[in-house]
Amino acid sequence: MKLSVERGYLLKAISQAQSVVERRNTIPILSNVLIETDGDTAKFRATDLDIEVVDKAPAQVEQPGSTTVSAITLHEIVRKLPDGALVTLTGDSDKGRLTVEAGRSNFSLATLPKEDFPIMASSEYSSNFSAKASTLRRLFDKSKFAVSTEETRYYLNGVYMHIATSDGGEVLRCVATDGHRLARIDSDLPEGASDMPGVIVPRKTVGELRKLLDDDELNIAVSVSETKIRFATPEIILTSKVIDGTFPDYTRVIPSENIKRLEVDASDFAKAVDRVATVSSERSRAVKLSLDEDRLILSVNAPDSGAAEEELAVAYGDEPLEIGFNAKYLLEIASQVDRENAVFLFNSSGDPTLMREGNDTSAVYVVMPMRV
Repeated sequence: MKLSVERGYLLKAISQAQSVVERRNTIPILSNVLIETDGDTAKFRATDLDIEVVDKAPAQVEQPGSTTVSAITLHEIVRKLPDGALVTLTGDSDKGRLTVEAGRSNFSLATLPKEDFPIMASSEYSSNFSAKASTLRRLFDKSKFAVSTEETRYYLNGVYMHIATSDGGEVLRCVATDGHRLARIDSDLPEGASDMPGVIVPRKTVGELRKLLDDDELNIAVSVSETKIRFATPEIILTSKVIDGTFPDYTRVIPSENIKRLEVDASDFAKAVDRVATVSSERSRAVKLSLDEDRLILSVNAPDSGAAEEELAVAYGDEPLEIGFNAKYLLEIASQVDRENAVFLFNSSGDPTLMREGNDTSAVYVVMPMRV
């Protein structure tokens, strides 16, 4: 095998591949990227057995072939090469080596046989549709912060993507929760998606998918089955197993009776929470919100390190209320707001609080209070 690729294309392709590879694994071949030639294209494939990514780059192919080489080592080499360099990859299967040449630099890397490389079995996808990158980015970006990292509740370790019914009809919905906070994001139902089975997309897959979604105008081909999900652009195909479990009935925890309404500038609110939380060193630092007529006082009292208080002008016309929240959760939810104002709907100091952006109900967040 012999091919030449411009450094920029090669770096982009190998970056996506090496980020899928697990840093610590006991199966050597899983540390490698499979390099294959296909006409005037080089394909770079990497997998951790749960996710598989295939990235393409334009190449001058002198001799077709394939080989596997350490993804992380190759990425480090390419990253350190000068911009605009032409990188030549030459595989010698007899010696088990891959030569990487660019300008005056020359590297010889150990390879493993391509026959050992596991290819993810392609499944029959029951639903195929296409969605704008910007739509998918909003759905996943706004929900992923609430994904649980607790391994025992594995069915919460991802974003639940499914078809749901909203006031305006059917929507494509993403939901994530860790039991302390919940995010529910809706978007218009893409054409052809109405028969999609509900799937839980794993946390790592959501992170890898994010790299495909930077171009707003790009259409992403989405294919879903009961066990797998695939996202494809002209250059990259990302295939992932979905979490084998049942996502809980999240509708039960979204309060509908909350009527005490607070409207506040989202940016001012986030900065104030961040400032008052500075005095507390605890991880679960609680911020107390004291609400009165058009006035909000944020306060933190940490007996070992100090206290802080800040007042904000807000729109609030209900009876006085005191309620506490984990500062980190408040910050994460406030940072999701794209519009100027965040609207909080309270019931009592012990009940879940609902938050949304202005009157927009397509993005809804729930956060559990803390005792303060």
